[in-house]
Amino acid sequence: MIPVSWRRIRLLIWKEFLQLRRDKLIVPMLLIAPVLQLFLFGYVVGSDITNLRLAVLDHDHTTQSRQASEAFTSTRYFELATTVETEAELTKVMDGNAAVVAIDIPAGFGDAVTKRQPTTIGVIVDGSDGRVSQIAGAYAAGITAELNRDLYGAVGSSGASISRVDLHTKVLYNAEMRSVNTMVPGLLALLILMSTSMVMSQAVVKEREQGTLEQLFVTPIARGEYLIGKLLPYAMVGLAQITVVFLVGSLWFRVPFRGSLLVIGAGLALFLLCSLGIGLLISVLSRTRAQAQQLVLFIQLPQIFLSGFLFPLAALPPWLYLVTFIIPLRYILVIVRSNYLKGSSFLELWPQFAALALLSLAIFAFGLSRFHKQLTD
Repeated sequence: MIPVSWRRIRLLIWKEFLQLRRDKLIVPMLLIAPVLQLFLFGYVVGSDITNLRLAVLDHDHTTQSRQASEAFTSTRYFELATTVETEAELTKVMDGNAAVVAIDIPAGFGDAVTKRQPTTIGVIVDGSDGRVSQIAGAYAAGITAELNRDLYGAVGSSGASISRVDLHTKVLYNAEMRSVNTMVPGLLALLILMSTSMVMSQAVVKEREQGTLEQLFVTPIARGEYLIGKLLPYAMVGLAQITVVFLVGSLWFRVPFRGSLLVIGAGLALFLLCSLGIGLLISVLSRTRAQAQQLVLFIQLPQIFLSGFLFPLAALPPWLYLVTFIIPLRYILVIVRSNYLKGSSFLELWPQFAALALLSLAIFAFGLSRFHKQLTD
């Protein structure tokens, strides 16, 4: 048995550090990844949900009804997104994602308060995001309790208000508050991001490692043909995954599909283009399959945390919220959830489609250009 030599161990350690230093990709990721994870967990997971977009429908237009609406908008939990005059306008606002919560103050609200009679306030919540709807309902209940004390003041011998404002909560699009109804549409997009970009990045790197990439180019295969032959199989794999998730979600988990296959298909096709572009970029930057795997995880983690898939965007601080505008997953999640559960159309989702198209085309074109440049070099 060869005795342990600390000198040989020190030399091996030194060799490993030399190899790490030569790798210009892994070292920055090893240093940046812990800091990135700390920021994501600290600012996303540990943050309260605030500044929920609020719509106000005031049928009463009295001092008391304005006091009621200000009770909601003056808190940090809600921010006034719009005021509407009719039920039809309110439905359009909720369908178009301009607001995730609405309050409906009935006619006669002011008279009821003046006469110290009970009355109600309606709260309408967008149930397509399960966590937001639960939190919004809890916030509304707390604000209404404060409003009761402000409007009525006096309490009975039992400590309860003599008259009160009752809260009537209505959840749209997901009345049963089933979390699976929110999760299944989101998985359609997340599967594309995780599987397509991962497999695409590995495919080219594997051939480079094995030396078969150069061999392919001495055969009568054009570079464009090679690229199409690489992209189409993974696009078809992504399509198959989406189909399976859609069928299982709709038939087994009974998630109601109220949308259009054309709308949801167009959004997912754009996002597939984006994921393929990300895979191409990673294949250009990576020299080994291990590098590609680490880089994919490094890119995917911020997208999952900052897209609204796991945690509502309302939980983010303002400076981090701005970062979400360059994350394609944010836009496709709105498209698939809104179309799947609400039946939102192109007309209502055009801002998300425009942003997603711009980002997807830019990422795919950049990845394609870098890929062609590397093949030429």
